[in-house]
Formats: sequence, structure tokens, C-alpha cells
Amino acid sequence: MEEGSVNELHSNADQTFDTTIEELCKNLCELQSSNQSPSRQSFGSYGDESKIDSDLQHLALGEMRGIDILEDDEDEDEVAKPEEFDMVRPSSTKSNSSKLDLEVMPKDTEKQVGKKNVNKSNLGVGGTRKKKVGTTKSQNGNEEPSSENVELARFLLNQARNLVSSGDNINKALELTLRAAKLFEASAENGKPCLEWIMCLHVTAAVHCKLKEYNEAIPVLQRSVEIPVVEEGEEHALAKFAGLMQLGDTYAMVGQLENSVSCYTEGLKIQKKVLGENDPRVGETCRYLAEALVQALRFDEAQQVCETALSIHRENGLPGSIAEAADRRLMGLICETKGDHENALEHLVLASMAMAANGQESEVAFVDTSIGDSYLSLSRFDEAICAYQKSLTALKAAKGENHPVVGSVYIRLADLYNRTGKVREAKSYCENTLRIYESHNLEISPEEIASGLTDISVICESMNEVEQAISLLQKALKIYADSPGQKIMIAGIEAQMGVLYYMMGKYMESYNTFKSAVSKLRATGKKQSTFFGIALNQMGLACIQLDRIEEAVELFEEAKCILEQECGPYHPETLGLYSNLAGAYDAIGRLDDAIALLGHVVGVREEKLGTANTVTEDEKKRLVQLLKEAGNVTGRKAKSLKTLIDSDLMTSSALR
Repeated sequence: MEEGSVNELHSNADQTFDTTIEELCKNLCELQSSNQSPSRQSFGSYGDESKIDSDLQHLALGEMRGIDILEDDEDEDEVAKPEEFDMVRPSSTKSNSSKLDLEVMPKDTEKQVGKKNVNKSNLGVGGTRKKKVGTTKSQNGNEEPSSENVELARFLLNQARNLVSSGDNINKALELTLRAAKLFEASAENGKPCLEWIMCLHVTAAVHCKLKEYNEAIPVLQRSVEIPVVEEGEEHALAKFAGLMQLGDTYAMVGQLENSVSCYTEGLKIQKKVLGENDPRVGETCRYLAEALVQALRFDEAQQVCETALSIHRENGLPGSIAEAADRRLMGLICETKGDHENALEHLVLASMAMAANGQESEVAFVDTSIGDSYLSLSRFDEAICAYQKSLTALKAAKGENHPVVGSVYIRLADLYNRTGKVREAKSYCENTLRIYESHNLEISPEEIASGLTDISVICESMNEVEQAISLLQKALKIYADSPGQKIMIAGIEAQMGVLYYMMGKYMESYNTFKSAVSKLRATGKKQSTFFGIALNQMGLACIQLDRIEEAVELFEEAKCILEQECGPYHPETLGLYSNLAGAYDAIGRLDDAIALLGHVVGVREEKLGTANTVTEDEKKRLVQLLKEAGNVTGRKAKSLKTLIDSDLMTSSALR
């Protein structure tokens, strides 16, 4: 089902992540793809990390010496200098937690405080020297650039990492990284960009994210992106790539999806310049960008970028490779969301076969669920039931009866049985899902519960249980609680509630919820999306019912500009808006404008639906009435606003 695909895309994209600094030891050395991130779960990047070519294996901060800090004469701790600076998006795995970690942290040498380095093999490290760390002060008391300052900065950075890893004092860790950044900046020679400084800024931003201080992390990352000079060589390119990807992730966490996509796009350009257009790691980053575009509801662009990833992986690997399977899985979800169900089914079946052939049985069950969605969209109900039941059996065996993914399949089965008129079975599956959500299973995230409640509300609405649907949506809204990274999801729920309130005749509640949804969509930069245009149209209808005609006209006109650009003048949503706007124009006396719009609507409907269609006949009657009134304006009779708006156009299915 189409709603199921959209929810899978969003549930794998929008949940809040918990940034862990420990991962930074692995993340900033190789210019590889975006397999993993804090901003969304990848839809299928599998396998181990591939090593970068030897010409790119330079450390972004150069080969560094390990430094032993002599604390006192009797107690000597060895603290290793961070060596590597990873620009990798670590490979992601399919899970229910959709936010994965992307952080920036130096890798340690084999000697650490109380720890052995178990990460990838490091490049050569020079000899160490024992030395008391000090600083050189000028006459005015400021710290002067010196090797001691650099060594102290490295020490502070390592101590910050240890604090975060132990979870003892994150605020102290932030203080240490900020001080280290100042020391690195002061030690830069004649203002020459310092890669260690860039790395330290990445770490500082990651600590801010650990503290949920995303808005504070953004300017730090913006500064880190400004410092590298790509023309200086590959190391600077690596540093800029890492900063852009981390900045994009952080933007995503505060709901600034357009800024997030821009960062990923710029990072991809740098990666292509260094690695070449057809490197498999470029393909991984293309898929990552496609996922971000899906989250931003830019499905056409997402499809193009995903096709590029698929082409790269087919060229570099064997048919049916794991990377190709991941690309096809994402492509299937994109096609399903766009309504191209046949192509979606083809991609998903090929992905399922490839995953099974590569031993990815745990992922096959999830793909089978998506295959069931495509069959359902094609009204191939028996095949959909088989796909869902196959997925359900595998997931119960692997995850248990009360796992949230089992609940997601129950919801799909409920929708299927509801569509086929088996209401009792549909209600039973809905109740089973709600029992899972009430089981206090620690594996169920609040976001998963909110998404499931939203899906069940749609089924309740179709059963005419409107009050139950609103109650479920209110619970979902309470879970999200205005989380910055969930603004689009919250706006979608509010818009859905606005439609339901309208259906119940609660026009003020409908107006208020639409107003809140529209304000959130404006704040997230979604002012040029079809969804935003439809929400404006619905809000305008609520204004009509509240006799706020002038405000309704303003909303309809804004929606008209958006829908004409996004859908074109002949799309059903645009035609419905034209009809509503014509009625509003008629109400305020702009008769000529009303006649022009309604004339266009009637002409298109006659061409598309035929002259005998009931909708066409109703529009034609309205137009004839307007033309009569235009010939005798002084004799116009006052009409109820309800006669000015076609009752069939009062609500939009796109918001349900």
C-alpha cells in the first residue's frame, strides 16, 4: 500500500539519534560513502567497509606522533595522539532504530589510557617522547603558537573522548574540546588551514549533538567546512567532505531538510572529484543522498540519484550484489510512493532474491512486506496476503510476537482486510497492534508507536470511526511533542486531524490544526510542495465555513500558485482548487475571475470525464448560474456559501 511505503520511508528517516563519540574513532579517515548516519536509517547498505585506495589513505591531519604525558614522577600515563581522520559513512544495517551514528573523532594509536586499539590498522606513527605539557605565554598573557600548545590540545581532545565514552561528564568533555579547538586555532601557522583544528571542530560538534544541542553544533560545523581549501590537496578535500556530511546530518536533526540535502549534494561533488564518477563508494553516497531526498519528499530527484547509484554498483559488481540489492530496495520504495507499483514490484522482487542469495535472510522479511504493499496497491489481494503472511511468520520467529515490526505487518493486514470488506478481521489486527504498543516493550521506540497509531487512524477513518481516528492521532501528536526533527511528520498529523475535524463539522478546530500544520511546513522550507498547496486549500475551506472569506481567498490564491507549479493546471487537485477559488471569488463579487476559473474547470472536466459525468454537470450548472448573474449583477440574490463550493471538493483525499 502506498501509505505503508511512505511510512516506512519516514520511519527509517526521521527518528532522533543519540550521537556517540566512541564511533568517531572509526569515522573520519577514508573518503567513502554515506552508508550510515545519525539522520536516517539506510535502506540497505550491507557488508564490510572497503578500504580506500592507497593514494587516499593519508591522514587528514598528517602522520602524528603519540605523546606520553608524564603526570608526575611516580604515576605515568601514556596518552596516544589521535592519528586518523575518517571521512567514511560506516556501513549501515537494517534495524528498527532509524538514526545511525555519524561522528568525527580521531582514532587512537595502540597505546591508550587503559584501552587497546581494536579498530582498523593505523598508518605509521613516529616515536613518542615523554614531556610535561605546558604552554608558552606572551607578555599579554595570551597563549602563543607552540608545539606545547598542540600537544596539550591533542591531550585535551583525547581526554574529552574518554569522558564521553565513559559517560561521566559530557559537559566537561565539551569544555575540553572547545579549549582544544582554541589551542589548535592559535597554533595554525600564519593562518594556514590546520587539519587538526578541523578535526577538533568536528568532535566539538559531535559532543554538542550528544547533549542534544544541535543548533549549537551547526555553526561549529559551518566553520569546519569553511577552513579546508580543496585546491590544497586530497586531505583538505577529505576534511571538507566529512564536515559537509556531518553538517547535513545535523541539519536533518533540526528539520532543515533542504539545507541537509544541499550539504550532502556538495559533499557528493567533492567525493566524485577525488574518487571519480564510477567509484562504488560514490554509489553508496548517491543512495544516501537519495534517502535524504525521499525524506524531503523530492521523489523525482530521489529516483534519479538512486538510478545513478544502481548504475554504478551494477558496473562495479556482479549481478545481484548486496549493494545492488540495497539500491533496488530503495528504488522499489520510491516507485511505490510515486504510484508506479509495477516497477516497484520488479525492483523489490529482484532485491529480495539478491538478499536471499547473499545470506541476508533477516532483510528478506522486510522486503517481503514491501512486496505485499505493491501487490495491495495493484489490488492483487491474494498475493498480498501471501507476502504479508510470509513476512509475518519470519518476523515472529526472528523477533518475537511483541516486536514492533510484527505490529507493522498487522497494520498492513488490517488495511487489506478493510479494503476487501472484512471489517471484523481488520479490527482484530488493529487491536493486536495496539496490544503490542501497550506491552511496554523496550524495543519499541516512541516514534514507531506514533507512526503505527497514525496508520491505524487511517483505517479507523475509512470505517467511519472518526472520533477514534482523532483520538489515535492526538496520542501520536503527544509522542512527537514538537520534536525539531519531526516537524514534517507533526504537520502531516495535524493536517490529517484538520480533515477529520472538518468532516465532523468542527470547523474552528479544523482551522486551528491546519494553521499549526501550515506554519510548521513554512518553517521547514516545504512551501513549494504539493502537500503544502493541498493543506492551504483545506485551510481555506475551513475559513469559508467560518465566514472568513478574504482569508480564504488569500489561502486559495497561494495554493493556486503552488499547485500550478507542482502539478500543472490540469491535475485533479488543481482543478478542485480552481473550483473552490471560483466560489470564493463569487462570494466577494469578483464575478469575472470566478467565471474564468470555472470555465477552465468545466472545459477540462468535459475533455477528461465527458459531458455526461455528474461532476462535469454540476460544474456546468454553477458556470451557467454565474454567467446569468454576470448579465444582471444588480439582481443577484444572496446565496449560502455552501452553494458556492462543490461539496465533492470539501476535503482532499491527499491529506487523509
